[in-house]
Amino acid sequence: MTALQVIELFAGTNADGEPVVERLQVRVNEDDSCQLVRSPAFIKGIASGDTIKVNKDNQEFELLKRSGNLAIRVFCRGDSTALSDQLTPQLEKLGGELDMESPRLLVYSIHVSCGFENIEKILNSACDGANSVWYYGNVYDPQDGQTPLNWWQDILKPE
Repeated sequence: MTALQVIELFAGTNADGEPVVERLQVRVNEDDSCQLVRSPAFIKGIASGDTIKVNKDNQEFELLKRSGNLAIRVFCRGDSTALSDQLTPQLEKLGGELDMESPRLLVYSIHVSCGFENIEKILNSACDGANSVWYYGNVYDPQDGQTPLNWWQDILKPE
């Protein structure tokens, strides 16, 4: 088993227009590609288990292979502990994992085969839209935020 390493990827720009990087734990493969250990909080388009190739010059990446995991980000106005206590056991029952927990943010990874409907029902029952909202991190085009990427269609196709 390869040791975990930390990479930095470009995550966008802040309100002052300065670049923001997110540090992610990865397993580095022999071909220098990286497999994500957890879903990122701010970088769109990738999730836990995905394999990426990092351009060290600009900290951008190319997605090589999807794991089939959905990245789910839950943002909270207040402390996220109560929300985590409610969501985490339900998502874990479906095989999901809590990848990151901070006072105002939860990040989960869960396989797409659990079903969008099941996952969304759990999230919608816990997030009220005013004090907490959730978003998929790798379902929609990172540019427009609306166009479905549809990468899951091959994974969910009947054999």
